[in-house]
Amino acid sequence: MAYFTWKETGLTADCASLEAMAARFEEAAALMRRMAAEGFLLERHSDGQHITHSDGAVFEAYGFIDEGSPVRQLNLIE
Repeated sequence: MAYFTWKETGLTADCASLEAMAARFEEAAALMRRMAAEGFLLERHSDGQHITHSDGAVFEAYGFIDEGSPVRQLNLIE
């Protein structure tokens, strides 16, 4: 199953106002709701939270890189 590790380290670090922070959170929430509606799941693992999808084509359509497949990652290296 395709996955990437969720590590939030500064979603709002570049925001200059509370309004900008709120907008950023709203954008992120809308994306997460859309992803949930399209079948993405959140799984807890010892190395962090993984966002997964059983259909690699849907996962790839979002532009995510599958951390579970070293072969796929090597294919991205030019």
